[in-house]
Amino acid sequence: MNKSTRVATTAGAFVAAGVAATLLNGRQRHKRRLRRGEEVAFGSVHSAKLTVTASDGVKIHAEVDEGPRKTPTVVFIHGWVETLDVWHYQRLALRDKVRMVFLDQRSHGLSDRSHVDNSSIDQLADDLHTVLKDLVPKGPIILVGHSLGGMAIMELAASKPELFGKRVKGVVLVATSSGRLARSSPALRRLIPLVRVASPVLDWGRAFNSYSIIRRWGLGPNALERHVDMTNEMILQAPTHVLMDFSPLFIELDLEHALETVGKASTIVIGGSHDLLTPLKHSRRLANRIPGARLIAIEDGGHMLPFEAHKQVSEAIESLVEDLQ
Repeated sequence: MNKSTRVATTAGAFVAAGVAATLLNGRQRHKRRLRRGEEVAFGSVHSAKLTVTASDGVKIHAEVDEGPRKTPTVVFIHGWVETLDVWHYQRLALRDKVRMVFLDQRSHGLSDRSHVDNSSIDQLADDLHTVLKDLVPKGPIILVGHSLGGMAIMELAASKPELFGKRVKGVVLVATSSGRLARSSPALRRLIPLVRVASPVLDWGRAFNSYSIIRRWGLGPNALERHVDMTNEMILQAPTHVLMDFSPLFIELDLEHALETVGKASTIVIGGSHDLLTPLKHSRRLANRIPGARLIAIEDGGHMLPFEAHKQVSEAIESLVEDLQ
């Protein structure tokens, strides 16, 4: 057998193995989906599609669930490689109780893809400000952010401090950080070098055993199978360019200067004791640095607290809503 034949044979074996693994993983995902036993199917809770045009022309997908009153409005901002579906449980818990606005961050979900140069924390904050101007023109606001969404809220406080205390009356920061993640996040320390050397097979390779990887790094040790599966389903929908375009912002992230301003609104910080992406010490730091902030530590909670600790997250939001009504 000559060298060319050996190379072709080896490549063929890898392709065959990859196809078999993809089919197997697809069948396993289907079985897990059937086992969820959901009363309301994940990904099915939506309202009319709205479009907000960002300052650079990118179209931001948003949805509004009207409440019994026009104010206050709770605005939900999801994290990296997520969609607005991450708020599945909170949306169900608070429907018909309060007006809510949900958005897909740029390059995520149904929003347009951003140029890599605008895949930045300051642009995400600017997008959030545009959504507030267009969809919440009056009345008090409660901002709820998970992970990257919480970072966008903190950057908004830095760029538009006049909003906090005057319009923004409440803030809930879920599994997020103001910076220093490159040194203290076990998951990001491993992920970012892989993203930097991404190859054409990364999209394909992400589906291989993704469930086990997400269970290990994204959720706590006692997470329910359906919550791991919901996370897996959502993250696999995100194109690889979302991983690549946004990963640099975590390296230089520093939002410490915004925390005093965040404290002008009633703030609740929620963190999980087994969060490997934004470790609990980051939540503790936020609670210590934001004036008047209250910390809720979720024992054995991982990074996906909107799923894992959905009752506690919903109750925290509802407590701020009740304070304003």
